[in-house]
Amino acid sequence: MRILPLEFYRNGEMTEAFALGGTLAEDAIDKTKSYPSSLQNYLIDTGSEIILVDTGLPVETKPMERKPGQMLYMGDKVADFTTALKNTGYKPEDISKVIITHKHPDHSGEIRLFSHADIFISRIEADAMKLDGSNIQRIDFKDGAYKNFPESKEIAEHIHMLPAYGHTNGNSIVIAELDGLYFMIHGDITYTDEALRRNHLSVVFENKDSAKESLEKVRRFISENDTVYLSTHTPEALKSLENKTIMKL
Repeated sequence: MRILPLEFYRNGEMTEAFALGGTLAEDAIDKTKSYPSSLQNYLIDTGSEIILVDTGLPVETKPMERKPGQMLYMGDKVADFTTALKNTGYKPEDISKVIITHKHPDHSGEIRLFSHADIFISRIEADAMKLDGSNIQRIDFKDGAYKNFPESKEIAEHIHMLPAYGHTNGNSIVIAELDGLYFMIHGDITYTDEALRRNHLSVVFENKDSAKESLEKVRRFISENDTVYLSTHTPEALKSLENKTIMKL
């Protein structure tokens, strides 16, 4: 098995108010502090099948414009989704399974390319997106407990999809077990890894209480298992993947 990043944007930044402001007290926010931002999704090659986790922005999305005072600048566009996929050595038709962590367009924008593949998405998100088609697998997480998560869905051997609601009402995460490590592809549990370490939410969530509960489950998992934390919106994730860096809280 190997895990590869699909890189879309780099050299961006986010303010501390955006990255940690969901739970960090306003008077504790450092208004001069920013964190590096990027945008990437991930692909898992198990050796027998190719599994894509999230599908990037729609290819027609224009480059992001940096504006004064904005809380999140995604960065410089380096590739659209199809180009990023090609850069990893794969084509859409190579993908047999797609896992969508949540409905936001930077995670689901090119779902239209994969009518030939099984698309795994929580029932909550699938209904919110009004998805249909025989390839849409609405997931209710009925495969039993996985570690400290009481519900799960096994997508393939050593690959599990777990409910982690709050960022969106049907948000999920993916765990891939490889070389004795747990690679956590988490969508947007946090936007920067510093938020995970400091136990704070960003300002983007649909249900704050659920998001806090999911963050606590993720932090417990990481404290109990050697985990490589693979974020969507920070370049730290790319270094963590390359070096198999275990997250320390």
